[in-house]
Amino acid sequence: MSPQTTTPPFHLALPVRDLEETVHFYTDWLGCSTGRTSDHWVDLDLYGHQVVLHLQTTPGPGHTTADVDSDAVPVPHFGVVLDIEAWEELSARLTQRGAQFVIEPRTRFAGEIGEQRTFFLFDPSGNALEFKAFRDPSRLFAS
Repeated sequence: MSPQTTTPPFHLALPVRDLEETVHFYTDWLGCSTGRTSDHWVDLDLYGHQVVLHLQTTPGPGHTTADVDSDAVPVPHFGVVLDIEAWEELSARLTQRGAQFVIEPRTRFAGEIGEQRTFFLFDPSGNALEFKAFRDPSRLFAS
């Protein structure tokens, strides 16, 4: 799952309410592989980035939303910028499996510099994820 890249991988630790259920979502639905594990946390490889799921028994902060191109985007959220082919494959796989999208797969900022494909969903512990792809990857940071 890890692409060849010169960009350093990020590390993100997420609180989860049910470790087994959430690991299943990331491995079976999103295709992540697991690394080191314990009874209280699991390392995942999410497209070459280290995401660590930490079992948390107390509720964490809630979500708010921000208006982005007429969508109520959940904040906070995290995700991965994929190439178009990988995004299409993941979008199709999740749609086929009946994923409950917060924001359905769509094109955002159509015809603009930042035109991108995007979708949002929550993991079983309520962490918001966005997967996106730019038709022109050089526009990732364009203004």
